Amino acid sequence: MMSDKWMWILRPLVLVGAPAVVLVTLASPLVADGLRLDPVRDPVVKAECGACHLVYPAGLLPARSWRAMTANLSNHFGDNAALDQATTDRIAAYLAANAADAAGRNSKMMRKLSPEVTPARITELPWWTRKHERKDRVAPATLARKGAKFRGDCKACHEDAEQGWFDEE
Repeated sequence: MMSDKWMWILRPLVLVGAPAVVLVTLASPLVADGLRLDPVRDPVVKAECGACHLVYPAGLLPARSWRAMTANLSNHFGDNAALDQATTDRIAAYLAANAADAAGRNSKMMRKLSPEVTPARITELPWWTRKHERKDRVAPATLARKGAKFRGDCKACHEDAEQGWFDEE
């Protein structure tokens, strides 16, 4: 049994701390109107995709986009990123299982995206366009100032993009 001294110290922490934990847990997908996605955890996906570019969280695109992308790695945005079939299958399965429209997810990435559309880039998503094209966030001058190499170069503005944090500026 705890002494009265310790109860006097711990009681305020429990009363204040428990609601705070609930609020933080409920708010974790949002970051000040930004976005929080699960980062890629598979070491093969991280190594193969990250060898050339940012390891985009799978939750940024629907499964159909990841399947289409991994089905044509010999022409991956103009580069040959072809891999052996076992590695390709592993990457495709991981990305599809963790995609924006994977079972149980209600992703804001999928809002207003027609089921007939298979975006090849995150910049083709209605959600991305709404968040970035207003306020000239992807204007050429803004991209140049941030050091972005292309419109989908998330790390230029979102330092923790690879960890799934896309905060508002």
